[in-house]
Amino acid sequence: MTEKSEELIYVPGKWDISYNYAAGKTVGHFLSQIRDHGKLWGIKCPKCERVLVPPRAFCERCFIPIDEWVELGNEGTVEAFTFVYEAFEGSPPPPYAIAYVRLDGASTALANFVDGVDLSDVDQAARDLNIGTRVQVVFDEKRQGRVTDFKYRVKAS
Repeated sequence: MTEKSEELIYVPGKWDISYNYAAGKTVGHFLSQIRDHGKLWGIKCPKCERVLVPPRAFCERCFIPIDEWVELGNEGTVEAFTFVYEAFEGSPPPPYAIAYVRLDGASTALANFVDGVDLSDVDQAARDLNIGTRVQVVFDEKRQGRVTDFKYRVKAS
């Protein structure tokens, strides 16, 4: 006798869960520096000497704990970017730009929103914000200790 495979039944569902989580010692320090001083810091591995941002408590290449803080510059270089024209829950109304930026003094890139790019013409926007574009960090006047307490702005030529 052959077994008949059972039909898979799917039940639709949606989770909408609000939560808080402890940032931990390393990320907590990073976020408090943003909130209290309007400064960005990375953490330097003593072995490979990479400066990681966002900071981690250990180097994922060397597998060692790290705790040497390095103040980063308020400018950086775009390594990747995207333009968002569709709404996503929890995000600002579109259109908006997001870029991964390697801040001066960092070995890794940090994503954030980009201000000051006219997104009404996507071709022109891609010329204005492209890989290699220099941007500056602009902090919000009132900060809460979030990565979104600052944005990138394309530097004037």
